[in-house]
Amino acid sequence: MNGWKQSLLVVAATLAGIPAPAQNAAPFFPQAPQAPQAPQAAQRFVRLDVDGLLAQADAALARAGGELAKADIRLAKSDLFFQGKLATGRFDADYDNGTRALDDHKYEDAVRRFDTVINTKSARADGALYWKAYALNRLGRRDDALAALAVLRRDYPNSHWLNDAQALEAEVKQGSGQGVSAAQETNEDLKLMAINSLMNADPASAMPLLEGLLKGNSAPKVKDRALFVLTQNQSPRAQQILAQYAKGAGNPDLQVRAIRYIGMSGTNDARQQLSSIYSGSNDAVVKRQIIQSLMVSNGRDSLLTLAKTEKDDELRADAIRQLGAMRAVDQLDRMSTRLNSSH
Repeated sequence: MNGWKQSLLVVAATLAGIPAPAQNAAPFFPQAPQAPQAPQAAQRFVRLDVDGLLAQADAALARAGGELAKADIRLAKSDLFFQGKLATGRFDADYDNGTRALDDHKYEDAVRRFDTVINTKSARADGALYWKAYALNRLGRRDDALAALAVLRRDYPNSHWLNDAQALEAEVKQGSGQGVSAAQETNEDLKLMAINSLMNADPASAMPLLEGLLKGNSAPKVKDRALFVLTQNQSPRAQQILAQYAKGAGNPDLQVRAIRYIGMSGTNDARQQLSSIYSGSNDAVVKRQIIQSLMVSNGRDSLLTLAKTEKDDELRADAIRQLGAMRAVDQLDRMSTRLNSSH
């Protein structure tokens, strides 16, 4: 059974109020917090037979107005019915924990986290090499930092991190080889606070300073805050900069953050912009973030369009899951009708 079909089945079951499986089954989309259940209730759920659950799913599909490949439901007597893939890769947790360690100035821990990502050759290994070099430079290990940047250039010659790596390499070579002091760490945060205040008083003067922070070698938290400051300003220049980063003007981390912030605005223009970026991208990570941002911005029709046109089964399934999370019954009904007419 294709992943997107499984997702549509589970979405339909959820809309009908069928409980999701307990314990190790991964949810297809975010669930509202549930009150603790009594042990006896949990035992009754465990005894629920698969055939009974499938019958409820079958009825849910019929009530939704589409009978999507009922034969596929019969195949779900195996673990296929509730299997699902996480939206993020297996080693994304190490990458994210590494960037959090950088923000907390725990550079040794950050290096260990990024080494895990690098050694597994994951999709974010090039970013991990950049941040590893950043952490090593903060520790005063200049030669090790330059070595990490050399590996980045050698192993990932087409990486979107190369511009950032070039700027970091220049900074490392100009440095004294000493670790960063606590005063220097505090200075970046103070600088951003000053720019934020200046943005309110004189946006034209603050804009070049914000661009400098985004292009420089600041910690992830500082760059994230710089993007957030841009979102709070509705001037054409601020929105233009944000759009440029959402389209990939900076490194991949900044692109994902910019896409997230655009989605949070919740406007029609934002939804159109996200759909346009999706159409022009071949990066699955970027597309997945756009799908999530469209959910946040209530882009039901945009998600329906992606679910209809996307060729990648996993991305298509993700779009359907997000429609389910939004309780987008009309859009899911249209999707079911379209699928029925194609069979």
